[in-house]
Amino acid sequence: MINSPQPGKRYDKYEPEKYACISVDDVYLEGIGERILSVDFYWHTLSVKGKGLSYYGITLVPPSSLKAFIDAITDNSELSKLKELLEKAMDSNKWVIHYGL
Repeated sequence: MINSPQPGKRYDKYEPEKYACISVDDVYLEGIGERILSVDFYWHTLSVKGKGLSYYGITLVPPSSLKAFIDAITDNSELSKLKELLEKAMDSNKWVIHYGL
């Protein structure tokens, strides 16, 4: 995300072009589901903390959770583009947005 999420704003609108999103096949994310259940994320808005990805909604990934997310996917070559995106965000101290199914 270019700008950090704003308190009180909901991120429910599907706007992949706005955030330079990449596409990741859900089959590969299912394989890491349990590994990220302890990782702190936000669902739809900064007022709703959650663990793991919101598969049927929007997940906001804070910079503080990027390392744990990267660690969870690092051994899956099918997620290399996602890993690159997360590393770029971590290097820039940026948030990442994930659109569920």
